Amino acid sequence: MKATVRCTVILINVLFLGSVKSYGQNWDIDILKSINPRYPTSEYWRSTSASAFYFSGVASIGTLIYGFANDNNQVRLNAYEEFVSVGLSTIASEGLKIGINRERPSNRYPNEVFVSSPTRGGSFPSGHTTLAFNTATTISLEYRKWYVTLPAYVWAGSVGYSRLYLGKHYPSDVLAGSTLGIGTGYISHWLTKQLFKPYVKHIPK
Repeated sequence: MKATVRCTVILINVLFLGSVKSYGQNWDIDILKSINPRYPTSEYWRSTSASAFYFSGVASIGTLIYGFANDNNQVRLNAYEEFVSVGLSTIASEGLKIGINRERPSNRYPNEVFVSSPTRGGSFPSGHTTLAFNTATTISLEYRKWYVTLPAYVWAGSVGYSRLYLGKHYPSDVLAGSTLGIGTGYISHWLTKQLFKPYVKHIPK
């Protein structure tokens, strides 16, 4: 557990330091410009971006409703884990945004990065990407089936790409968001087991 937290912190620091250096190397902005079109109006990518919130909500609330409707303790425990996971990832990503306060790429490069809607708040890390990878990690740890894990991470990766297409974030913001999402997913998986340890032994496999 401590090793997971330590690795997550190290990776985030490395990514952040890399993003700072990128202002001199230009790799961050160059990659973004190669993906971000002049008119980022694709409804597909806009919907994919928004799905980070919709899917995580459905995964947690829908699972909880199903668990109570079918009187299934395991499913209810999964829902509680998803709520804890979303809460933890949101607090972590918003805290970093406020603490680091990195300027959005479209504000720093208004003539080179294009957005279809105004951007607000800090850029680092990508909150949408954090939430998507957090959700993908949580459900993958809960169900441990390749046909759950593979689509979940493909979807999360698509959310991350959509943030670049829409000009909302640098690639380093998205990389940090994916790392933070995976890390908080593992932490919440462990934390939920500790919180509900008295009940776990009564839950059917």
